[in-house]
Amino acid sequence: MNDKCQSAKQSEPPSGTSRFGYVSVLLIGAYLGILFAKSEVARWERIHDMFLFREAHMYLIIGVAIVVAMVPMFVIKSLGITTVDGKPIEYKPKPFHTGVIIGGILFGAGWAITGACPGPMYAQIGGGESMAVWTLAGAMLGMFTYAALKTQLPH
Repeated sequence: MNDKCQSAKQSEPPSGTSRFGYVSVLLIGAYLGILFAKSEVARWERIHDMFLFREAHMYLIIGVAIVVAMVPMFVIKSLGITTVDGKPIEYKPKPFHTGVIIGGILFGAGWAITGACPGPMYAQIGGGESMAVWTLAGAMLGMFTYAALKTQLPH
């Protein structure tokens, strides 16, 4: 294989993902980051006030997000829309167990302390809030700890 073909082959993205796919994800992520910043979802004070029940701003945003997710799911179910492979799109709720309660408490505590859940955490980092890097480090530590202890946790 000549050098020109070799270098062209190395610059191609992994199979199954096009450059358009990567650019699309980047643009959607940038849009969400701007949306999080402008709606103040990524502000620590908003999260803090939500958990202290001082204002309804975040509860309204979460409620709107649930409705926005419900409408397409309703349309998908009622029209019988399938995946690109022709398989039906289904929502299967996970079973409720002790691990859900423990995980929810840990997630909520981390959210209350840091003022960020996974999406806004990246918006905070992009907005220059240096403390959000520690939130990311804590999230990564939690993820790796869960992976290491998964077999010993209640499921």
